[in-house]
Amino acid sequence: MLVLAVLGFAIAGAIASPAMKVLSTGGFEDPNSESAIAVDVLRDRFDTGDPNFVLLARAPQNVDTNEAAAAGRALTEKLTGQDGVAEVTSYWTSGLPADLRSKDGRSALVMARLSGDEDDALKTARRIAPLVTGEQGVLEVKSGGRAEFNRQGSERVTSDLTRAEGIALPITVLLLVLVFGSGIAALLPLAVAGVSVVGSLAVLRLLNEVTGVSIFAINLATALGLGLAIDYSLFIVSRYREELRKGHDTGAALRASLRTAGRTVLFSALTVLLSLSALLVFPLYFLRSFAYAGIAVVFFATLGAVVLLPALLAVIGPRIDKFDVLARLRRRGRQEPERAEDSKWHRLATSVMKRPWPVLTVVLIALAVAVLPFSKASFGLPDDRALPKDLAAAQVGAATRAEFPSLAGQDLKVVLTGKKPDEAALTQYARALSQVSGVKRVDTASGSFLDGGQVAASAAGAEKVFTDADGAWLSLGTGIEAYSQAGEDLTADVRTVPAPEGTKALVAGRAATYTDTLDSLWSALPYALGIIAVTTFVLLFLFTGSVLMPFKAIVLNLLSLTVTYGAMVFVFQDGNLQWLVGDFTVTGQIDVTMPILMFCIIFGLSMDYEVFLLSRIKEEYDRTGDNQKAVAIGLQSTGGLITAAAGLLALFFTALVSAGVTHVKMLGLGTALAIAMDALVIRALLVPAFMQLAGRANWWAPAPLRRLHERIGLSHAPDTDEPLPAQAGGGKVGGPSPQAVR
Repeated sequence: MLVLAVLGFAIAGAIASPAMKVLSTGGFEDPNSESAIAVDVLRDRFDTGDPNFVLLARAPQNVDTNEAAAAGRALTEKLTGQDGVAEVTSYWTSGLPADLRSKDGRSALVMARLSGDEDDALKTARRIAPLVTGEQGVLEVKSGGRAEFNRQGSERVTSDLTRAEGIALPITVLLLVLVFGSGIAALLPLAVAGVSVVGSLAVLRLLNEVTGVSIFAINLATALGLGLAIDYSLFIVSRYREELRKGHDTGAALRASLRTAGRTVLFSALTVLLSLSALLVFPLYFLRSFAYAGIAVVFFATLGAVVLLPALLAVIGPRIDKFDVLARLRRRGRQEPERAEDSKWHRLATSVMKRPWPVLTVVLIALAVAVLPFSKASFGLPDDRALPKDLAAAQVGAATRAEFPSLAGQDLKVVLTGKKPDEAALTQYARALSQVSGVKRVDTASGSFLDGGQVAASAAGAEKVFTDADGAWLSLGTGIEAYSQAGEDLTADVRTVPAPEGTKALVAGRAATYTDTLDSLWSALPYALGIIAVTTFVLLFLFTGSVLMPFKAIVLNLLSLTVTYGAMVFVFQDGNLQWLVGDFTVTGQIDVTMPILMFCIIFGLSMDYEVFLLSRIKEEYDRTGDNQKAVAIGLQSTGGLITAAAGLLALFFTALVSAGVTHVKMLGLGTALAIAMDALVIRALLVPAFMQLAGRANWWAPAPLRRLHERIGLSHAPDTDEPLPAQAGGGKVGGPSPQAVR
């Protein structure tokens, strides 16, 4: 098995190696939406679209001087001659339009459309940006636009991930030695993590050949791969040590560990996998990419835990505690209690169960206060403001909004399909569109319209093809922020204007993309929630035989999200605590995909810890029938494991807060907070309090479901198939007989 693992790791590593270079930074739009279809029509039939590559040129004095104008024309000519550049509009070659010149006259814009999809545009931008930026004659030029946002964002994500790993891994290795109790044991989760991370990256690399995969999913693959490897390894190794202490040999200890902890790991992995698979229902491949990464990570982490880890333990045998380099420190800092009742986790559970109502009341009030900021959440989509302020794309975007206000709200474009409208019908439609509130100007093939009247022959009409044999398109100038409620309202108003007879109107533009993306997400959200709720209920019923436990798990897992959702708004929308999380651009909005993404990730991780805790509680309850004792023993057995595993996983996600890209920073902080909240508050306080109040009802199920569970559910009764361990003298260890245990 170890030889096969090494070969598989080498093959997966070879496949995964180019992943960082080939994955995309896009995927934030619904490809089947009206706006996306309109973009495709504009590109394929009319060879036009929104500019996605912008050059900001600054002159020493004024962009209209002879030297600056000559340099500007040369820059425009150089950009126009590059392969992959479909359209170029420049201040110096397009009739000196005022909207391409800054208010102080020292800056001007050259705007281009790079051909192809987002990945094609990114490759073109990577090739041409060094050629047209920096010193261009007397001009100092920086590049921005959507293509540069994707390129620079991709490069920054790669460097951020490398830095996060450099911060987290040394600390993680040190803590692994402390948590696992020896140098040898500490290396085991790293082996499982290597299989998990490299295997999942190989899957993402292969999937990228057939569908879009976001580069941001690598952050989840790395953090979750390490976290689950630690979780699963810690749970199995702890049980293995426990079996060795009972006197079992290596084989018997491994079999007992996998029948108990191994089975729990499999069940836990299934719950995490299904929670993350809910992201597949969303049309945005940014979100689906996290499902791909999550499913692959869980699969390989589980494979490593139940196949590779037992093989390693079989080789290591009883030497699992060798090279405990921190033994002296551990002995100074911790004294093992002689009785289980004296352990801190047992005392905590007992204390909470003595006063469940006060604990529930205080914790629920605190969580309600923590989630309050989310009530004023405002949602947007990521743009150049998500990048660090020192990147050129962010600086160009900020300058465009400040110095070129007429370009702040990008145009809408209306595509008429079905047939080519006659000139009278097209003119009437353009007049109607120009009267929509928020529309400043409508350009068509025959002219431009403002407030219902024609103001001029269309200057753009001489340069662009506005009609073909099967349709036409119109350009709508707006002054409205695209990612806002005003942008949604404008899109809706434009879509309500009746199109010419026999045609169908499709609206494109940033505001339309924003509107369609929100609609797609809200439409798919109930299905994702339904998948998570139904699968959670079914799996936990099979695991516990109870109908109350699944409802309890769902409610408590939702509570673990409260601090995260409140922090998203308080920190990233309102701009607080930047001294703690690092500098970023405050837009007054949060990325609409992040609450959905973190819901699925955090719910899955919460289920991971829920299954670990419930497995020991149910095992003890089946043995004794005492609910209170079962909860105390369950928390005593798993509290330290869950807290240690959660702390290590939270550490790696916390390292992502050092990232420069805002939504990576948000993912790191939000997930780390939720993990800490789940381990320290939900599992340690709310679970004992709830289960004490419910009493024996915790394990209740209607008679038909109880009989169903007896046939197909899991049993947690102690396994007595293994022979009792032999003492050194050949006798039997004292204790109850197998019959008494049963």
